[in-house]
Amino acid sequence: MRTGPQRCPGPIFMKKRLMPRITKIIYRYILKEITYPFILALFVATFVLMMGRILQLMELVINKGVDLWDISKLILFMMPALLLFTIPLALLISILMGMGRLSRDNELTVMKSAGLSLYQLSLPVFSLAVVAFVMSTVTSLFLLPEGNQATRNLILEIARQKASAGIKEKVFNDDFSGIVLYADQIPINGEYMEGILLFDDRIQSEPSTIIARKGYLVAAPDSPTVTLRLENGSIHSVNPNLKNYKKIDFSTYDVSLELQTVVADAKKFATQKPQETTFLEMVRQIRDPGKSMPALKIREMKIELNKRFAIPLSCFIFALVGMPLGITPSRSARLRGFTTALAVVVSYYLLTLSGTALGETGRLSPVVGAWVPNAVFAAAGVILFMRKAEEKSLDLDLWGRARTFFKSGRSS
Repeated sequence: MRTGPQRCPGPIFMKKRLMPRITKIIYRYILKEITYPFILALFVATFVLMMGRILQLMELVINKGVDLWDISKLILFMMPALLLFTIPLALLISILMGMGRLSRDNELTVMKSAGLSLYQLSLPVFSLAVVAFVMSTVTSLFLLPEGNQATRNLILEIARQKASAGIKEKVFNDDFSGIVLYADQIPINGEYMEGILLFDDRIQSEPSTIIARKGYLVAAPDSPTVTLRLENGSIHSVNPNLKNYKKIDFSTYDVSLELQTVVADAKKFATQKPQETTFLEMVRQIRDPGKSMPALKIREMKIELNKRFAIPLSCFIFALVGMPLGITPSRSARLRGFTTALAVVVSYYLLTLSGTALGETGRLSPVVGAWVPNAVFAAAGVILFMRKAEEKSLDLDLWGRARTFFKSGRSS
């Protein structure tokens, strides 16, 4: 047994032993600092964007009598399309606000003085970016097409329901385009109508009046129209000069009723769009488009397929851009973080819309049009991140350099 004086551990030994534990504490602290703002920003941004949709949907409740349960389902089905936009936005806002707060209170300076570089401090930030990427990928590949398709089906179902529910007995119904419909009797179950009088003015040169003993509505699948099937009646028409009268008797006659006046914009849901197509269906249609599929539809499919992956990957790009932009000594870090995030996201999505438009018109390859925004912002993020890691100013003074370049060119 040693009885002599024992030496205390040296500072280097203590640093090697305590540094990993301190690093973990710092990582958890940074992750906590940006996670809470991420959850709050995600909720607020989604709620603000949804409010615009809710105001439009409430018009259906007030003016069209649509059930609140159907409106609630529409809101739920529209949520994935909003989350695909708000998840990257919330991530960027949380990074700018969290890192801005740490920079404003000089906590980042203390962490760097402890031997942690910006590359090490970015690990918890990119950990949250991984979570946001997984959320965006699940939303993009699975929830988005299902939500869009469910929205389309529900809109058409509401349109068909309002077509049948809006017809009252002994009332002239003019909700349909170019048609005035009158039914003398409708049973309680509403399965058919009796004593039908119908005026069809869709053909201006030869308007017609139809009289039928009985009729019932037949829903057309995946279409914003319903068919009114009439039985045992006659069609009466007079030419514009009022000289010739024509009468046609029928046992069965179908009249197509358009529903665009029953539910606003129902016509645009008539055909399936690429946003409603699942990932596997898009891959199958792109590989075997068939002779009937136009070139524009193929380009739209390719652009949508690439965007399903490009938008979730923007989470990593926003993390790369947000880290250097968030580290600022500004006292108004919260307001500055929100405005900066909004400016970056708006610029990103404007570039995305431009690339999509150029890809759809054939001026750019669909792959290039979908991935140009990621490439541009990734390059900018790498430059900003490396300059901030080297403690250089982010003010690149591009305008000053351009003026110097042109002046030197003129002088030469």
